[in-house]
Amino acid sequence: MRAFYRRFERHDHAVGLKALSTHYCSGCGHGLAHRYLADAIEDLDIQDRTVAVSPVGCAVFLYYYLDVGNTQAAHGRASAVALGHKLANPQSVVVSYQGDGDLASIGLTEIIQVAQLGVPISVIFVNNAVYGMTGGQLAPTTLMGQRTSTSPRGRDHTMGEPLRMAELIAALDGPVYVERVALFDAKQRIRAGQAIRKALQMQVENRGFSFVEVLAECPTHLRMTPVEAERWVRERMVPVFPLGVKKDVAGEGWGPWPVPAHELGPLLEAIDARPLRPPRAGPTPRLPTAGMGLKLAGAGGDGAQTAAALIARAAIEQGLDATHIPSYGPESRGGTSFADVRLAADKVLSPEVSTPDALVAFNAPSLARFGPAVAEGGLVVFDSSVVAAPQLPDRVRSEAVPCARIAAELGQPLAKNMVALGALQAATRFLSEDALLLGIREVLAKESSLARVNLEAFRRGVSWVSGPRG
Repeated sequence: MRAFYRRFERHDHAVGLKALSTHYCSGCGHGLAHRYLADAIEDLDIQDRTVAVSPVGCAVFLYYYLDVGNTQAAHGRASAVALGHKLANPQSVVVSYQGDGDLASIGLTEIIQVAQLGVPISVIFVNNAVYGMTGGQLAPTTLMGQRTSTSPRGRDHTMGEPLRMAELIAALDGPVYVERVALFDAKQRIRAGQAIRKALQMQVENRGFSFVEVLAECPTHLRMTPVEAERWVRERMVPVFPLGVKKDVAGEGWGPWPVPAHELGPLLEAIDARPLRPPRAGPTPRLPTAGMGLKLAGAGGDGAQTAAALIARAAIEQGLDATHIPSYGPESRGGTSFADVRLAADKVLSPEVSTPDALVAFNAPSLARFGPAVAEGGLVVFDSSVVAAPQLPDRVRSEAVPCARIAAELGQPLAKNMVALGALQAATRFLSEDALLLGIREVLAKESSLARVNLEAFRRGVSWVSGPRG
């Protein structure tokens, strides 16, 4: 079959029998669903137009098997990614291939919204009533009384009823074709193949959104033989998930499609055409041609994120383009926290700061991690209250500022980030001091006492670098 790769690279570098077999367990329904999808792609002669989207789950390696355009999506997001593909390239035939733990749980919002929108894409939904890939946990489609690794006594009413996704999708206005099929005997397999083909046909004809739910066997987590699993699907799943067409309407069709623009030029022109707010805090500073990248890092609670946000805000007030990308550890206090701030006179093209022009480090681990990456001629401001004199390359200058000590003297230990911000400003003059002070006042406008102490902390930081030290 042309729609399948001739050899599967997944196993043993495509050598031997495994080069011709999938990774699925014996008796798994995914293999048949793949076959019928491949049949439909070949019958409709759409291989060169097809994009298959697979997320986290047992079908995560779909791209090893189908010789079409492939995209890997985050858990639950396959339908949203499929929508993006279709809007970017309306002539493509986009298939979102998802399991029940993926589509009906973490991806429930995405599938509902995409289905209601009704854009012509085809969703193949494999329902085996369990989380297969991650260990057999309770899924949204697990049957009442069914035992799983997270419902060892069986699903009960405290865990909710199983979701009937085909009925739910069919009740929306957007979809034009919804059907539920199964794989447990030859008759049902023929119907499954026909349903999958029709779902793609509806997209080829530009009719609208199609959804095929496939009741599939998972012998591994059912702890059954393939034959027993087929019988279980027929006798246990079908009464809960009745087979058949749930919706089949003609659909008015989509079109004409708007032609998407993929060139960067018109986008940049549109951005340039936006009216910019005039600077409120002094003249626009003169930055290096490449802009300026800053990294602020410390333990959770050190205030690195607040200081970074203030820098970005002050830069925007002065007519610059600025980005602030935070990165948090799992702890609200004590965990690693750092922020990248990028400033540009024209446009920030990438917000990531791998080689900072200036680093503000509130603790030793942050200095050790990011200090070696500071650019030649760059600056390191560190809190000498808690960090010993660092060993930095000769190409980097440093300012040792007792941020924590100064903040403690002011009676507000959390203001140490403002001390560091003042020191950074005095050492670089990268922004207008008035812009930074304005930002502090506005952020703390409702807390006059905090505003006063933070403004004083900022001034103390400035004085430490630019005036006599004590």
